[in-house]
Amino acid sequence: MKPEPSMQNIFERDRKGPRIRSGKGLALCGGLLVALLSGGCTLVGPDFTVPHAPQGANWLEQGDELMSKDHRVPDAWWLLFGDPTLERLIDTAHRQNLSLQAAALRILEARAQLGIATGSLYPQQQLSRAGVSRTGLSKNRPNLPPGADVNYGEFQLGFDAAWELDLWGRLRRGVESADAALLASEAGYHEVLISLTAEVARAYMLIRTLEERLALAGENVILQKRSLEIAEARFSGGLVTELDVQQARALVSNTRALVPNLKTALRQAQNALSTLLGRTPGDLGDLIEVGGSIPSLPAEVALGIPAELLRRRPDIRRAEAQAAAQSARIGLARADLFPRFSLLGSIGLRSSTSGGGSTGNLLEADSLEFFTGPSLSWPILNYGRLKNRVRAEDARFQQLVSLYREAVLGAQREVEDALSAFVQGKEQVRHLSESVAASRRSVELSVLQYREGAADYQRVLDTQRFLTQQQDQFTATRGQVAQSLVALY
Repeated sequence: MKPEPSMQNIFERDRKGPRIRSGKGLALCGGLLVALLSGGCTLVGPDFTVPHAPQGANWLEQGDELMSKDHRVPDAWWLLFGDPTLERLIDTAHRQNLSLQAAALRILEARAQLGIATGSLYPQQQLSRAGVSRTGLSKNRPNLPPGADVNYGEFQLGFDAAWELDLWGRLRRGVESADAALLASEAGYHEVLISLTAEVARAYMLIRTLEERLALAGENVILQKRSLEIAEARFSGGLVTELDVQQARALVSNTRALVPNLKTALRQAQNALSTLLGRTPGDLGDLIEVGGSIPSLPAEVALGIPAELLRRRPDIRRAEAQAAAQSARIGLARADLFPRFSLLGSIGLRSSTSGGGSTGNLLEADSLEFFTGPSLSWPILNYGRLKNRVRAEDARFQQLVSLYREAVLGAQREVEDALSAFVQGKEQVRHLSESVAASRRSVELSVLQYREGAADYQRVLDTQRFLTQQQDQFTATRGQVAQSLVALY
């Protein structure tokens, strides 16, 4: 791999670019003519190579038991959850999402631009022409020859062509840039596709998590109301004070207060999912049923190795293609420092009614006229402006190289973050599951002891409040772990 040039080297290279001195102008023009006649062509400007970017050999969690030894990463990773509703939602989003449709149209635009650039390799001007005109000259105009025909018609039919010879690769660099831009558009489409799939999955996981949290809040309200009834019965019997009744009522009301916030978050998640599906807010129809559970997680995850990330991540491929397109623009700008050679040609028929002619003379051999020959154009007085344009294109390329390296580092960080959240989240879920089971048993024992008068209501209050918190945290964490796996893939 070629070493990346420093910014100072870039400017030094530009300063040492082609200079035109009067003493060598004739020799240079002669050399250019030889190159033209011999058909020799070259490509000025740098040839793109993939920039070097630091990457790890393995993931930090590579040795964890959740990491599969199979390096094949599934394309349809959402199938691993085994949830038909999730699969249906993602399929609908792929067909109806408006951002994805816009990304697909950008591919069509880039493909058309590539066709335009490719067409420039052929004769740039191919023009058929035909015309009829009528001319009337003033008889009092100066220097009018005696007997001149001052009123006549003219007819013409012909074809013109012009072809710029791509000696320095200016046009081929344009094709190269357009081709890389097409690759960037295709990678951008896949980037939108992957992001859309992930956002649909996240919204669905959040909806299922909130539904479970709402159901648990309802179950805890029922459980706490039973404890309230026990406290009221014991208060009526004179066994406890009113304090137990008021504490029980406060706990029930506090748990009920969780419901409005959960319902608001659920509605917002449903609206977000509707928008992703290209529908109006709340218009999920029969796509998602109420009361489902958080999808189960696979036992292992397959990620491959960090080096494979560069081939899989469309944002990295897009950054690489953008840098390649800009690299070609450097050559395109550098080619403007050299002269342009073109072949011009024109052939046609022309006749006039002047001098006894007629329309019928148009197709005669004497009506044939033609012109052909080479041309040269060279903006030698604009050299400072052209050289600065090369510097500007070079600087833009270096910016994109930096953004490419940043994309590689950012991608690795995102995977490491999601992987750590998934691995540690699974461990947290295991501990919370044990805590919920113990909390549920504590509630049963405290209520039994309170009913028998062996414990005060404060113990019942503490155990039920803790159970509500643990169940809610357990469910929320399960949803977060599922979302971590979505982010991972």
